[in-house]
Amino acid sequence: MKIMQFFHKGSLHVGLVTPDGIFDVTAAEASIPTALDLIKQEDAGKKAINQLLEAFGDNHDYFHDKQDVVPAPAVTGSEKILCIGLNYAKHAKESGMEEPKEPIVFNKFANSLTADRQNVVIPPDSNKVDYEAELAIIIGKEASHISTQEASDYIYGYAVSNDVSARDLQFKSPQWLIGKTCDGFCPLGTDVVLRDEIDDPGNLEIKAYVNGEVRQHSNTSDMIFNCDEIVSYVSRFMTLKPGDLILTGTPEGVIMGYPKEKQEWLKTGDNVKIEIEQIGSVENTFVKK
Repeated sequence: MKIMQFFHKGSLHVGLVTPDGIFDVTAAEASIPTALDLIKQEDAGKKAINQLLEAFGDNHDYFHDKQDVVPAPAVTGSEKILCIGLNYAKHAKESGMEEPKEPIVFNKFANSLTADRQNVVIPPDSNKVDYEAELAIIIGKEASHISTQEASDYIYGYAVSNDVSARDLQFKSPQWLIGKTCDGFCPLGTDVVLRDEIDDPGNLEIKAYVNGEVRQHSNTSDMIFNCDEIVSYVSRFMTLKPGDLILTGTPEGVIMGYPKEKQEWLKTGDNVKIEIEQIGSVENTFVKK
């Protein structure tokens, strides 16, 4: 099952992606206006979607073409947006840093969320904006002090994300926050692919394109800490809530990893597309303020 968020006539809706188009769950049942509402219902929400599709699936008024709707981030209203740094072995190497012994955790805020096909504004104080293709975990139920072995039960699904980073702001201090959570610096694909649809989140092809040129091409198998380890680790220090997002790190190929003479930072008009096998994509154009 793949769900998505979109705007329809100015209102946020949640839909089910089907071969016939997007089935508008919110139009069929007004009590499910967002993906977060659906996630909080856990298995009951999934059952409700199937019942709605059975009841209204023959009515074309409840279907939209994906290209005709205004995209929204896959999940909004999350309590937390967490990120894992230096979580791919080859990326740590290209950054000239040692592989971490424990996950490096930092955060973004809701202001950083933006959707597919939306512009990302380069801050006036930055001249070194970078892309980072990342697999995002969406938490499905409250998790506190859970083991690695049970962590997958707390994952609702996965989405495509771009951990946009202003490197000149990121390293102003030991805390990376300023360079990570500028407005629009967390593009998130429209789709959430439910956990059971992915055979192995630790074996997915991941790519980043800049103006059509492949810049990152790797596999989540290069992660130092896998998804279950990340969820378990974070749950030791804070209670994870339904809808929380965890960006799991980026592979090699970011601009920061290039030799200095070859570093061409993102500029006005640059198009960045992130793709992850079995999940989808998110694509944005960058503009300078």
